[in-house]
Amino acid sequence: MKIIKNEKLIKRNATIGQFTSIGALVILFGGMYISFTQPELANWSLFALILGFVLTQIGMYFGNRWGRRPRPDEKLDAALKGLPGDGILYHYSTSVPHLFVGAAGIWILLPFHQRGKVIFQKNRWKSSGGGFLQGYLRIFGQESIGRPDMEASHQASQLTKEIKKSLSEGEEVPPIYAALVFLDDNIEIESEGSPYPAVQVKKLKDLLRKAAKERPLVHTDLERVKAALPQE
Repeated sequence: MKIIKNEKLIKRNATIGQFTSIGALVILFGGMYISFTQPELANWSLFALILGFVLTQIGMYFGNRWGRRPRPDEKLDAALKGLPGDGILYHYSTSVPHLFVGAAGIWILLPFHQRGKVIFQKNRWKSSGGGFLQGYLRIFGQESIGRPDMEASHQASQLTKEIKKSLSEGEEVPPIYAALVFLDDNIEIESEGSPYPAVQVKKLKDLLRKAAKERPLVHTDLERVKAALPQE
């Protein structure tokens, strides 16, 4: 299996996360200092606290995706290491963040950091448990599972457009699949009724192996798709 990764983007976004988080702390500290030492500047203090909070959220967003080690791409790399065949795993180098193309087909991989338990219920994903920090992150939107069905549909549409640009007129894009991949090895998953499979990252390889056996992508289609995507 080959891995194609946009290292430049990863490094840039990790740096953005680091500096944004540092800047947020400085601004928050400054706002608190003003509120205690110069009460007459309460408006400036409030502005600094709000700005610091916003920057904290931005820093957490970038940090969770590109600063936390192991990063989602590194966890996916490790999970699929040794997968036989000539598949390619793409990270931040196509129109979707994480993509696998191989005998198993075209798979959009949606990684999540959730801990505790996730349940698909009444056409929605819900998460619970994971401790105080996980609860805090859910409240402020950093670890909310959101609507992965809509995200998968959007990414599939973007990827279809990207591949179609390189195909001849009349050629169809092979089916595009998606999987929710939970990066915590101890998470409990209840996915009955979900339109997309949901697995622990350590079981992702088994999912792709099963797909390759049950509905393998025709070799000619596989080569056409590879040719339409970045080569390095």
